Amino acid sequence: MPYYLYKVFPFHRLEKVAVLDAFPQASAQAKALRKDPALPADCKVKVVFAEHELGAEALLTEVREPQPRLEDD
Repeated sequence: MPYYLYKVFPFHRLEKVAVLDAFPQASAQAKALRKDPALPADCKVKVVFAEHELGAEALLTEVREPQPRLEDD
């Protein structure tokens, strides 16, 4: 399965940047994009391991419950 590199904007707007075969290359490219000063402030860079592009986009737009914090006990 490939690694998908995406720019994620507010309101679940996604922009596919690359499809890579190995995690080290995907991670290195994501780190380089995050350091780019031209990256908009409201944009996050994400790497997703998925069987196909549709699956990657579904994972990126999935709403997850926040993890409980210790001070909430």
